[in-house]
Amino acid sequence: MTNNYKSGFVTIIGRPNVGKSTLMNRLIGQKIAITSNKAQTTRNRIQTVYTDDEAQIIFLDTPGINKAKNKLGEYMMKVAHDNLNEVDVIMWIVEPTTFIGAGERHIIDVLHNTNKPVVLVINKTDSVEEKDIFEAINTYKEVFDFTDIVPVSALKGKNTNELIDTLKKLLPYGPMFYDEDTITDQPERQIVAELIREQALRQLDKEIPHGIAVVIDRMKERNSGDIIDIDATIICERDSHKGIIIGKQGAMLKSIGTKARYSIENLLDTKVNLKLWVKVKKDWRDSDTLLKNYGFRDEN
Repeated sequence: MTNNYKSGFVTIIGRPNVGKSTLMNRLIGQKIAITSNKAQTTRNRIQTVYTDDEAQIIFLDTPGINKAKNKLGEYMMKVAHDNLNEVDVIMWIVEPTTFIGAGERHIIDVLHNTNKPVVLVINKTDSVEEKDIFEAINTYKEVFDFTDIVPVSALKGKNTNELIDTLKKLLPYGPMFYDEDTITDQPERQIVAELIREQALRQLDKEIPHGIAVVIDRMKERNSGDIIDIDATIICERDSHKGIIIGKQGAMLKSIGTKARYSIENLLDTKVNLKLWVKVKKDWRDSDTLLKNYGFRDEN
């Protein structure tokens, strides 16, 4: 490594569902953050690492910035806002539209209170025509003085190399923070819990996904070394939700477990025996104790 090596932290912000986690997974080349089309998919700060011969970029994927409705929401917003003061570059992900709503204006107000370089990333360019992308760029140029604007498609991988190059230019010179083969600081148990929650988010309807958490009760490799036994509990807020999560004759829970097991086996590169249970903890999202028990800890 030479004195020309760069390293630093980039936080990814944006409203829910603009593709933050999809983009981060694309940039580092491996799935770490879960994705779904529902809000509140990302709850904790997820730290992932991109490393090449020129630079190491540590990405902080934060919860989508919106108005908090309960203590879980307040925790999520604190995580998102706190990150802005800890990083070298802020990467704001938006969709290719000329409509700037209240949510975007709230983020603009937040950005005006920082002195960090801000790169605007216009995602989902594969879903619109080229003229729409230029119109979106011009609209956002009028509301904030961005250091750079990069249109990308996280889904297709379009222009992501250009985005990496843009971020490299803005990082300070310095050594690696992590070994070159590190891709995340997340414990395996936490990623496994998130992969189970991802399948619940994708397969359940409406408000139920917001009211669930996943706890890994047991995760142990067998003596033979060729299979890992995982026991996990899906926590929900109401008895009626429990019935929906389990489904008729256990069909929904089986479906969640089957698809989650496939993702977990890909992550761990081994066979997995996954057993799921469902428990009701009323209003856990407003309980400080339960929030901490389920991994939502205030680190400051």
